[in-house]
Amino acid sequence: MKRFIVLLLLLVQYNSYSQDIFLAEKPPVFSNCDDVVIDSLQNCFDRNVFEHIYKNFKVPQKVYDEKYKGEVIVLFEVDTVGQFRVIYIDAIYKELKEEAKRVFSILPKIKPATYNSRKTYKQYSLPIKIPLINQAVKTKDLAKENKISKLEQESKTEFDKVNANLKAFENKAYNSQLNIPFTHSDYSRFDRSMNLIGTNNHTASKPFMYEEVSKYYDFKAEKEKLKKEADTWVGKKLWNEHLVQLQGKDYWFTVDPIFDLQVGKDTDADFSSTYNNTRGILVQGGLGKKFNFYTSVFESQGRFAQYVNQYAESLKAFGPDPAIIPGRGIAKRFKTDSYDYPVAEAYLSYSPAKFINVQFGHGKNFIGDGYRSLLLSDVTSPHPFLKLNTKFWKIKYTNTWMWLKDVRPEVIADKAFLTKYIANHYLSWNVSKRLNIGLFESVLWTNSNDRGFDINYLNPIIFFRAIEFETGQGAGNALLGASAKYKWNDNINVYGQFILDEFSLSDVKGGEKSWKNKFGFQLGLKYFNAFKIDNLLLQFEYNRVRPYTYSHNTIVLNYAHNNQSMAHLWGANFSEAILIGRYHYKRWFANAKLIYGVRGLDFNNGTDNFSYGGDVYRDYNDRPFDTGVKVGQGIKTKTFNGNLQAGYLINPASNLKIFTDISFRNFNPEAETTATFKNNTVWFNFGIRTDLFNWYFDF
Repeated sequence: MKRFIVLLLLLVQYNSYSQDIFLAEKPPVFSNCDDVVIDSLQNCFDRNVFEHIYKNFKVPQKVYDEKYKGEVIVLFEVDTVGQFRVIYIDAIYKELKEEAKRVFSILPKIKPATYNSRKTYKQYSLPIKIPLINQAVKTKDLAKENKISKLEQESKTEFDKVNANLKAFENKAYNSQLNIPFTHSDYSRFDRSMNLIGTNNHTASKPFMYEEVSKYYDFKAEKEKLKKEADTWVGKKLWNEHLVQLQGKDYWFTVDPIFDLQVGKDTDADFSSTYNNTRGILVQGGLGKKFNFYTSVFESQGRFAQYVNQYAESLKAFGPDPAIIPGRGIAKRFKTDSYDYPVAEAYLSYSPAKFINVQFGHGKNFIGDGYRSLLLSDVTSPHPFLKLNTKFWKIKYTNTWMWLKDVRPEVIADKAFLTKYIANHYLSWNVSKRLNIGLFESVLWTNSNDRGFDINYLNPIIFFRAIEFETGQGAGNALLGASAKYKWNDNINVYGQFILDEFSLSDVKGGEKSWKNKFGFQLGLKYFNAFKIDNLLLQFEYNRVRPYTYSHNTIVLNYAHNNQSMAHLWGANFSEAILIGRYHYKRWFANAKLIYGVRGLDFNNGTDNFSYGGDVYRDYNDRPFDTGVKVGQGIKTKTFNGNLQAGYLINPASNLKIFTDISFRNFNPEAETTATFKNNTVWFNFGIRTDLFNWYFDF
């Protein structure tokens, strides 16, 4: 009897719900239905949906050819944000399914359905007759068809509030203050868009933030072009999406695995193969509209081409660790002939106002429009930094403060590496729609005499030369520089840099080629859509830096970190010509690079221990002469580096790529020593990599 009473009460409750459920709910509303009375809203919705289909649906040629007559049944929903989403399509032809899905994907966002004034989702089925005719169509409400109760509808609405964003994840990174991971190959994809005449843009200070580039390059549209059809969760995560992607009203974040798995062969090495085994995790996201965060952690083991291994061990820090992997960091020994090198990079990005962005983190920065930079490069290991970007009028002003390490035995105190600091100012001015000019100044100082971080250099608009004189000329090492970029037309840009460490005008006039004239310059040209081939970039660059540039007479005041130069990876005393080609088509890409250069190296033997100006860590007072100083002095060494790479972008969201490349290196010194000898290397490589930073093996 009790069971009967309970059942009766439930039936009465259901009946009362069924009488007023339709009075409490409102269907989705197109903009042209705003003024329609509520009883006619559903008909207005149905009419708009079908009119959109009738105007945009293109019956595939195959269906016409086979004179097919029938229906395409589409099950779809309008979610709590008013976005259309296809749930299921029933059709005899795959082409009809694809066309129906395309047509529904371009439906506009509308006002979502409501229940008791709360937003809810609605699911419908709709028949589309083939051949397409202008018919009166009425959608079927799946909730009513399946007799979903009001109580079930309410619970599903509450659940949908939490999960609506999971169904339609919008990648907010594309308009955020996050940095676009700086790789030359990927930046070439939007380089032309950033440099079109009339865009009036600043392109030297890198990495760029997404919100800077998204004004000129539609990341969402480009990713949509690359999207692969995938019905399974595994397929979506492999080809199109982040592994984890969550968002709410005031937050979002993504999580992706990091891989850099390579195997190769060096023809000059005694060991059987080269390899790299990197695994890691990348987390990025945002809180509100002004705060973003990024962190990536890498755990790596590797064995590289023999010349890379030798160079890594020549960079060895004080202590038991045998090497510093170029561009990555200090490495431990792994097994007998490999290296273990963990790396972490992270930063916080905050924009308190529209014109300013502040970043604090551990990573690398770059200043320039070329492949190399003579001002500030990313060839060294990651390091702590504080960066301030200010934009107003035609100006972008970048201040960067960096905490670096000198890891040589000569400067170790209590088994701790010496800390040194760099403060950089870079002012970029768009003189016109074609011409950009940049001014650069930098000062480096150390923790000697318990000086610590000198607050004098914290001022973002002061002139460092004046402070250097005030604190003592031996207290710091100041550099000055300039850059320029000229847009010849939409497809041709010319760029350049000039770095000045020290200069003696009287010596220049006398033609003595004094050692005091420590400077370098860069000239380059980019040719976009070369020879009218879309997405083909050709680039030529010439770099020349005189001996002793970036060095100092105080052993620690050199422009370097972790035994690597903060500018050009060759240090100084060199000239170099570079030719680069880059091409991409959909997910495919190819890169070619040819580098020819002349370097001057030190003898470092019992009879000649002079510094000839190439090693920025050497004291320039160890020079053999004061005049007649020229590029290539010392052991004149001709070098050639060539690299060809081709690959396929597996996942645009995480930037996971599969690639293969071949590198050729010829190192030909005029004299050989224990550390400098002739070398010919061919290095084959194949791998899969989450492409987040630049590898430089062309030293």
